[in-house]
Amino acid sequence: MKAAILRSVGSPLSIEDVAISKPGPREVLIRTAATGVCHSDLHFYEGSYPTRLPTILGHESAGVVEAVGSEVRSVQPGDHVVTCLSAFCGHCDHCVSGHISRCVSPETQRAKTDEPRLGDSAAPMTQFLHLSAFAEQMLIHENACVRIRPDMPLDRAALLGCAVITGYGAITYTAQVRPGETVAVIGCGGIGLCAINAAALAGAGRIIAIDRIAEKEDLARRFGATDFIDASDGQAVARIIEMTRGGVDHAIEAIGLAKTAEDAFTMLRRGGTATIVGMIPVGQKVSLNGYEFLAEKSLKGSNMGSNRFPVDIPRLVDFYMAGRLRLDELISRRIGLHQIEEAFAEMKCGNIARSVITFA
Repeated sequence: MKAAILRSVGSPLSIEDVAISKPGPREVLIRTAATGVCHSDLHFYEGSYPTRLPTILGHESAGVVEAVGSEVRSVQPGDHVVTCLSAFCGHCDHCVSGHISRCVSPETQRAKTDEPRLGDSAAPMTQFLHLSAFAEQMLIHENACVRIRPDMPLDRAALLGCAVITGYGAITYTAQVRPGETVAVIGCGGIGLCAINAAALAGAGRIIAIDRIAEKEDLARRFGATDFIDASDGQAVARIIEMTRGGVDHAIEAIGLAKTAEDAFTMLRRGGTATIVGMIPVGQKVSLNGYEFLAEKSLKGSNMGSNRFPVDIPRLVDFYMAGRLRLDELISRRIGLHQIEEAFAEMKCGNIARSVITFA
C-alpha cells in the first residue's frame, strides 16, 4: 500500500510502498476512504510531542472493512466504519467505569515479539496512535473503530473520529455544559468549531467564539456562536468579563498553548470551569493565580473529549443526517496523499478548518 512516512522530525513526508500484515484474531483491515489532516499530526511532525520513528501519521479517518480476524464480532467485511485513536481493551478499571478514552492497555497493540502490523520484521514501522491513517489501508484493533450507517458520506464521517468527537465530548462529557449556561471557546479551528456546534446542541444560552483571525467570525456563527471576539489586540479576557458581567460558566481552550489555558481560567465567573482540549506542547507550564481558586473555579483536562466513541459516533452520524451537526463547512479542501505538506503549511497559517485526504 501507499503511505506517507515520517522518518525524521520536521523533514518532508515521503510517499512510499509499505507492507501491511494480515488481521490477527481481534484485528480489522480497512480500506481507507478519507483522512482529515489534524493539528495533532502537526505537533508530532514538528516534534512538540515525541513519537518513535519511522511512522505513518494520521488518525482521523473513515473507510470500508476489507477483512477481519477470527474473533472479531463488532464489524464484518463491507461495513463502513469510523476509526478513533481511543482504542480500548474493555475490561480495565477505566473501561469498566465508563472512561474508555483513558484506557492505555497494551492489549490493543501487537506484542513486540509478534510480526509488526506495518512494515516487516527487518524494518518495522511504528503505528501512530493505534491507526496510522495517512495510508491506503489500516490494520487496527477492533476496538479502534465503529460501524456506521452506509448512507453517511465517508469524507465527512472521517471528521467524526477526532475533531468532532473531541469538541462534542469536551462539551458533553468533560465540561458537562447545561442548558442556558454561557460558554466561551478559544480557537476556531476544527475542534473549536465542533465545540461551538456541540454547545449549541447542549442548549448553551450564550456561545462566545474567540480567535485572532477576524475572518473566522462568519464560520463561527454558522456553527452556533452568538458572539465573536477578535483576540488579536490581546484584550479578549477583559472584554469577556465585561460583556458577561463577571465571566463565563465554561471556557473551552481549543488551541493548545499555556497562555490561552491561563486565559481560559481567568475569564471564568465564580464557580466556572475551564476545560483544556488543546495539546499544550511538552515543556510548557501553566501558571495561575492561587487566590482565584477561592472563587471555586475549576481547571480540567480533556483527552479526546472524554469520549465513548462506539456510542457517540453513530449518534453524531444521525445528527449530521438530520441537519443538526455541521460537517460540510469543516472541510476547507479535499487533497491527495501527496499534498499533506501543503495542508500542514495552510494549517500553520490558521486560515483553514480541515483539509481532508481522499483516496480513490
